Amino acid sequence: MQPDPFRLRLSALMGFLAVALGASGAHGPVHDKLVAAGELAHWETAVQYQLPHAVVLLLLTLVAGNKPVLVWAWRLFFTGIVLFSGSLYVLAYTGTKWLGAVTPLGGLSFMIAWVLTAMSAKGKQAA
Repeated sequence: MQPDPFRLRLSALMGFLAVALGASGAHGPVHDKLVAAGELAHWETAVQYQLPHAVVLLLLTLVAGNKPVLVWAWRLFFTGIVLFSGSLYVLAYTGTKWLGAVTPLGGLSFMIAWVLTAMSAKGKQAA
């Protein structure tokens, strides 16, 4: 079974963005702006959550097929990246504090996605 090309592209894009945003926050003008605003920690947290979850997106894309519970897990991991990491990037770069209220929704999406991933193994035993 071939992986879904749309999910594969989005998974790769999330990985690419994690590396690109991590690098921009570590060097150059973006780094300088974040340090001056005292927001570098928020940016780093966003990257620390985005990159491993992008890897999870890729793995789920490769193994999920059309298994609904794993497709939903993928969707919620993606939503978690957008809401959790995305809100932290925007908060850190712009200082828009109300976005802090969005961040926990992303964390909740991550948690539900992890539960769904665990549930996908229901009834399976190790060989």
